[in-house]
Amino acid sequence: MHDVLPLARSTVDPDAVSRPVEGLVSRLLAEPTTQVVLIQRGLVATRGSALDLRAPAEIPRDAWGPDDVVYLGRDDDGAYLALTLPEHLGEERDLDGVPIVEDAGLVDLVATLEFRHLRDIGDALPDRDAGLATTAVAVSAWHVRHPRCPRCGEPTEVIDAGWVRRCSADNSLHYPRTDPAVIMAVTDNQDRILLGHAAHWPARRFSTLAGYVEPGESIEAAVAREVKEEAGLEVGSVEFVASQPWPFPASLMLGFRARLAESSDGAVKVDGVEITDARFFSREVLASAARTGGGASPDAVLHRASPDRGVVRRSDTDGTGRLNGPPTSRPAAPGDTGMTRTVRSMRRSARERRISAAGRRHGRPAGPYRTRRRGRDVGAVP
Repeated sequence: MHDVLPLARSTVDPDAVSRPVEGLVSRLLAEPTTQVVLIQRGLVATRGSALDLRAPAEIPRDAWGPDDVVYLGRDDDGAYLALTLPEHLGEERDLDGVPIVEDAGLVDLVATLEFRHLRDIGDALPDRDAGLATTAVAVSAWHVRHPRCPRCGEPTEVIDAGWVRRCSADNSLHYPRTDPAVIMAVTDNQDRILLGHAAHWPARRFSTLAGYVEPGESIEAAVAREVKEEAGLEVGSVEFVASQPWPFPASLMLGFRARLAESSDGAVKVDGVEITDARFFSREVLASAARTGGGASPDAVLHRASPDRGVVRRSDTDGTGRLNGPPTSRPAAPGDTGMTRTVRSMRRSARERRISAAGRRHGRPAGPYRTRRRGRDVGAVP
């Protein structure tokens, strides 16, 4: 049985059969047990290491636009909604430069909230909150990017409690999309792991290889193709490990172990354009990097903490630092050694935050790469 990765955890019943019910959202807004997940600019409202869920009564009525609400499901405690807040809340001014007062109540509410990126908080959230936040961020991102019909360009209206958009011109129905992507821990016959450096990354930053699944391609074939394209290497065995949603903005990350083909000589050949360097690293080097912060060896690697690393964390360590060990039956603890510990050792860099923000503003995939590559976290090499 595969591990449940950080963003794949959920305890809430999605209750999909209730989504088309007429007046569902209005009824839920009146129920005292309903709780609301707040989203703004792709970030989620949190309090400590949990979601900062609010009752509908705490949120001004004019915030509940039909395009901004999604029904997330229910559990024994009640129903859950997601509400996407305006991106530029409180920034509008009248001709005299005075803030527009209609948003005052919502501005006051937002001032009490702490919004965080799901990459930063995802693996710390409890199971219920992880599922709610991941779904809320994913569907919110879809609405933001798809206000018009892809067939004719006319505006669409939201139906089915936020889960469908219907074209106002031709009545075609449009649903949230998910783009499959693979991320893989590739090892050689010495149990060393392959890491690559993308051209647009800062110096000393390396990552496991990853990329999108192309049309007409199986996920196993995608692994082999990406490794061949990025490192010039042939893989033999390919083993699926685990998966998790990756809503930045719309991926499903599929984690694999892969071994070099027996016929491969292990000589790395990067294209020099997208990937400028790739090397194999031993688990001893990784463990040394965890102990010393990366300064003890020319090949030391530091991995930063992020929920997507959980995919490869399950694939390259058994919790003791041993590469290619069997999957664990629990999330790796902060005190674990080897790669599990290095995965939790650093936070995302300011550079990646800027790249992610730019991607969100311009509709490009968020993450450290700008073309097909998405969903991989990175490390640093001296």
